[in-house]
Amino acid sequence: MKKIFPLQSETKQPERVADAIKHEIRKYLKRERNKKLPEGSPFWIFECRIGANEESAKEVMVAELIPSIDTAYTEKWGECFVEIVAKPAKNLKVKSL
Repeated sequence: MKKIFPLQSETKQPERVADAIKHEIRKYLKRERNKKLPEGSPFWIFECRIGANEESAKEVMVAELIPSIDTAYTEKWGECFVEIVAKPAKNLKVKSL
């Protein structure tokens, strides 16, 4: 997912706009996690970037994505760029002791 979300709307209250963005991100993550994994991959890895625009976007962990939306809202950004790329994890081999 690569999308620019406006943080202001004429028809919605500002808090609800931020909530709608968070809902869409959570929905996307859930949909990607439910996809069938390739052989040998135990789980999905998400590479995330967020920023005021595509050039200024910084890499963040998945757990930091929702708090970053709150930060963007409190700092009154006009819009928020979000990029999430799902990749299958490499095969994890456990060494026996």
